[in-house]
Amino acid sequence: MTISYHRVLLLAAGALFATSACGGNTAIPTYTSQVVAPGASSILPDDTTSILKKLKKNVEIGSTLDPNNGDMGPRAIALVKSTFGLKKGQLLVCNFADSSGAAGKGTTIEVLDPNPHSNPATFVQSTKLAGCDGDAITATNQVYGAGLTSGLVAEFTPMGVLKQTYRAPIAAPFNDADAFCGLAYAPEDIYVANSKNGAIVKLSFLPVTSGKAKMTQVISGFAVNKGSGWSILGPSGIQYNGTRTGNLCNDTLYIVDGVDNTVVAVSNASNLLAKNEIVVQPGGKKFKCAHPKATCATLVYSGSPLNAPVASALLPNGNLIVANTKGGNTLVELTPSGKVLATKTIDSSKTAHIFGLQASGTSDSDTVLFYTDTGTNTLQELEQ
Repeated sequence: MTISYHRVLLLAAGALFATSACGGNTAIPTYTSQVVAPGASSILPDDTTSILKKLKKNVEIGSTLDPNNGDMGPRAIALVKSTFGLKKGQLLVCNFADSSGAAGKGTTIEVLDPNPHSNPATFVQSTKLAGCDGDAITATNQVYGAGLTSGLVAEFTPMGVLKQTYRAPIAAPFNDADAFCGLAYAPEDIYVANSKNGAIVKLSFLPVTSGKAKMTQVISGFAVNKGSGWSILGPSGIQYNGTRTGNLCNDTLYIVDGVDNTVVAVSNASNLLAKNEIVVQPGGKKFKCAHPKATCATLVYSGSPLNAPVASALLPNGNLIVANTKGGNTLVELTPSGKVLATKTIDSSKTAHIFGLQASGTSDSDTVLFYTDTGTNTLQELEQ
């Protein structure tokens, strides 16, 4: 117990928001990470209103084909939340395939406006992004592109200039996500899933050293299928939910595993500091936590209707939507406590087409859901 709470106090005393990824601020106000018991939700009680049932209208936003080299196969989606280089509300989309359709050879991230008939613009093209399947974006619009084939996570400025790259212990990055609680000067981390070994790597910008993130494999043991191309399954669909009350930050990290058909929640994710601090046990439903009073994992849901899920989206009300890649392109809506609220089949084709999801909105009434369609190489939107 003493060790666990000491770890939390270290976070409270030492956290500052002065990193290459987060803007370089110099003030050092106090930040406190509040411990929430493992198994308890760090957000408000479940909202059992199904958003998915409300999303009845499908709108095509635009093509995701890169206008310069023809890359295709849209995958991860990220929402720009501030205007700096990029514009608030724009969407970033990774291309996983090249112009011939060869999986794992796409090297571009596109920018699209969130309106129908939008045209894609190349945000960046780089061999560092080969097999692009992640495009996490920070509060200051630093973009972290994950390249499954290159084996790298590459950091780009808001203007698309390569800043630095990260490799070991990252091996085959399979989606990444930004983790920022919304507190001024609070830490901002990037979480990266590995499809090679089933691990989650944390890029931490605390403490600040040379401006490059410290990398720690904080979770291990998720199942992987050792597949190739579009058939690869493993930990992915990372979503971060950080809520604040005054200077208190409660946060939860959600991870989807397409092999075990599970959704897992990690409590107090910002407290993850040590190598293999959480180890997923065989089957994906139980977890060994080194410091359970500081952070641990719990099973949100497993089994049908989940069927080889890869992508997920966190809704404004705290619920999740997960996309299957087998048995038809079906979306599944879950509450944080694991209640299935709805399912919706987008495309009954046996070929998986939905590999990217992103929600936007501020309430149940204005939530929309963006998704990528690899069958048509487009970005689509479900709206109310």
